[in-house]
Amino acid sequence: MKRCHKCGEAVTIEKVSRRDECEACHSDLRVCLNCRFYDQSKANQCFEPQAEQVLEKDRSNYCDFFQFREEGRKESAKDDAERLWKDLFKKG
Repeated sequence: MKRCHKCGEAVTIEKVSRRDECEACHSDLRVCLNCRFYDQSKANQCFEPQAEQVLEKDRSNYCDFFQFREEGRKESAKDDAERLWKDLFKKG
């Protein structure tokens, strides 16, 4: 299920265009923070190496690689490493 990055409201729009907004909080939907390629641990915070740099990750953009992320998105490499580190030293 697609969800707004800002308020978490479900998004029912099938193909999100640059002008689409969340019905609940009116924030832009076609933004890096809603994209499946967004990853804070990567260069330019994007997993797609061919994508141009976008400075405002919460503002609508024209990225050709945009794909709305689905709920249950994969952890970033940083999140995964932190989880493994904590598990290593967990008292048990």
